[in-house]
Amino acid sequence: MNLIENIQFASFAEFLDMGGYSFNVWSVYALFAVFIAVNLIAPMLRRRQLIKELRRRHAIDERSGARGSESQQGEINS
Repeated sequence: MNLIENIQFASFAEFLDMGGYSFNVWSVYALFAVFIAVNLIAPMLRRRQLIKELRRRHAIDERSGARGSESQQGEINS
C-alpha cells in the first residue's frame, strides 16, 4: 500500500480548505493551541507569583522577628 495514494487532498490549497470546512477545522485547532498554551503558561506564572509572595512574607517575618527580639532584649535588661 502506497502512502501517497492514501492522501485525500490533491494539493496543499485543498488541504487548507479542508473540503469546505476550513473555518471549523482551523478554528478548533486554534482553540486547542490556545488551550494548551494557557495550560502550560498559567501554572508557570502562578508559581512565579507564589514564590515572589512567599519571599515577601519571609522578609516581613524576618524584619518583625528582629524587631521583636530587640524589644524583648530591652525588657530583659530593664
